Amino acid sequence: MRTTQRRQVCILLPDKQHLDCTVGVRARGHEVLNSVLKQVGVSDLQVFGLAVLRDNEYLFLNLEQKLSKYFGKRWNRRSVTIPFILFLRVQYYVESGRLLLSSKVQQLYYTELRQKVLQSQSRHQEALFFQLAASALQAEVGNLEKHRHYFLPEDYFPSWLIKRRGRDFLLQHCPVLHDELRGLSRSQAVLQFIKEASSLRDGSVTLYRMRRVSHTQLTNENLQEVEKKEVRSSILFGVALKGVHIYQEVEGKRCLLYDFSWRDIDRLTFQGSRFEISAVGSLCLPKLVYYAPSAFHSKHVLRHLSDSHQLHINTRGAVSYLQQLEDMEASQFYKEAYICDIAGLTCRLQRPTSPMSDCSVAIETTTAWSKEEKGDEDEEISFAGQLKHKKCHSVLPIHSHTFSVTVEVKQVLKRRADEGVSVD
Repeated sequence: MRTTQRRQVCILLPDKQHLDCTVGVRARGHEVLNSVLKQVGVSDLQVFGLAVLRDNEYLFLNLEQKLSKYFGKRWNRRSVTIPFILFLRVQYYVESGRLLLSSKVQQLYYTELRQKVLQSQSRHQEALFFQLAASALQAEVGNLEKHRHYFLPEDYFPSWLIKRRGRDFLLQHCPVLHDELRGLSRSQAVLQFIKEASSLRDGSVTLYRMRRVSHTQLTNENLQEVEKKEVRSSILFGVALKGVHIYQEVEGKRCLLYDFSWRDIDRLTFQGSRFEISAVGSLCLPKLVYYAPSAFHSKHVLRHLSDSHQLHINTRGAVSYLQQLEDMEASQFYKEAYICDIAGLTCRLQRPTSPMSDCSVAIETTTAWSKEEKGDEDEEISFAGQLKHKKCHSVLPIHSHTFSVTVEVKQVLKRRADEGVSVD
């Protein structure tokens, strides 16, 4: 292949490592993914996707599309000596790290979650950050040695929590929680961190910035005024583990406006850059209308929504099976490894429930969904039961991200549950 027909692509990983690959000028996303798989040494990256940074926002690639679609004219004009940048990022979140059948993929997933925890603004979940810090320290340091200052609070806590409690407070109390996990293997600590992080409200979520008003609806007189307001206040549309979150961000602080589970959403439609969300009738909410930066963004967000919902459906059986395994393990032996405050623990023990259920994260299971149906309208996803794809070419069914609980998968999960480790 001639040099002028080749392009250098650099893929940045969550652990700050990077991979390089050379592809043809007509290459599609899956060619880069195949190169990543080979270099990482896994057969499937499962929940990860390739993303491009567009307008300071990560958009996940449609792997069947040509890379020129994402890099535009630069792809043809730019010097071949300058690499094009892609990012390997978590595209779909899971409730249990045991669903990730490769230890390498599991470690990458853990690494990205670690960074999201540091960026979290869930100020009402302060106790959870101490649990997460303890699990991360056990995973990265191992059993606590008697050293007072063996970690930096900035590496394990969000900046707002450090400011609220002070570095000395964290350095004094976090080791106590870390020491409670003594004896927990590093792989088990990673699994515990992943499970705990799934209950962090803004942890397992991908955020997209949107507006309440379309620029095409504005006149020249009020355009500048609205843009100034948008700088101070904007809408963040979150594709989350179990549904959709909508935040209002004011001067850098997020306020949760709506938290929709997949079952709360009746339908979601888009036309150009316009998004319209209709909740189920029982919620008595009006239609919510937001605008993505462009139709290009809109199609990719819709695709992400579609595939995330499909993954949620496909993994219900696996999550239920893992929960059964954990319940069986808990009935055989029990070691207190879940950190909570004394007042909260006392309150739990006064409830007429078993201590095992008190110390495990509740995993919701959904009811049966109706079969997939197809209609004649464009630009709409309906959540009335099973997800319906309606001639929307930006939405494709999940391929390599599909998890079905077959006998083989069950055997793998059971073996990993017995060993407490991941298998590649």
